[in-house]
Amino acid sequence: MRTHVADHPLIAHKLTALRDERTDSPTFRRLADELVTLLAYEATRDVRTEPNQIRTPVAATTGVRLASPKPLVVPILRAGLGMLDGMVRLLPTAEVGFLGMIRDEATLLASTYATRLPDDLSGRQCYVLDPMLATGGTLVAAINYLLERGADDITAICLLAAPEGLAAMQAAFGSSDVPVTVVTAGLDERLNELGYIVPGLGDAGDRLYGVV
Repeated sequence: MRTHVADHPLIAHKLTALRDERTDSPTFRRLADELVTLLAYEATRDVRTEPNQIRTPVAATTGVRLASPKPLVVPILRAGLGMLDGMVRLLPTAEVGFLGMIRDEATLLASTYATRLPDDLSGRQCYVLDPMLATGGTLVAAINYLLERGADDITAICLLAAPEGLAAMQAAFGSSDVPVTVVTAGLDERLNELGYIVPGLGDAGDRLYGVV
């Protein structure tokens, strides 16, 4: 498994504004959208391409285009939806699947409650969107779900990660034959007793959409 913590002044600037408890939901959504697009550039460095013969106004040349099958973007509901627009802005031809998962606040274990994904993901590069890599339970379960369906290259894009979450990912996928990568805007100090990232930014879903 590979971890990439994006190091860029614009990423750090937007992440700081996201963390601020004074940032309201509309501003939070806009900042998250902008931050995901920046992270997507890092996450798609190894996106598969194939040669594409074209003609410019001057001469024939060979460029590239995204290879088939198309990449699959998978936001984890509900908070991952707040990252979707920023991702598909960069990959407009990608297909989108949805995975609904919920974490039990007592056990911190994740369970699946809804799916909208192709049955066969053989040969697909998948980009999983999950704002917070805290305990790692949700993301590990989501990636295992994709692996069971044949995905052969998975990148998780997270706004923030905790050491405990990365350790769980490493334990689950460190020796996997399938490349698994985590791209994040920041690696924080730890989890608190409630399983929240410290200093973190709070509950990403609540800050995106309000408490429901």
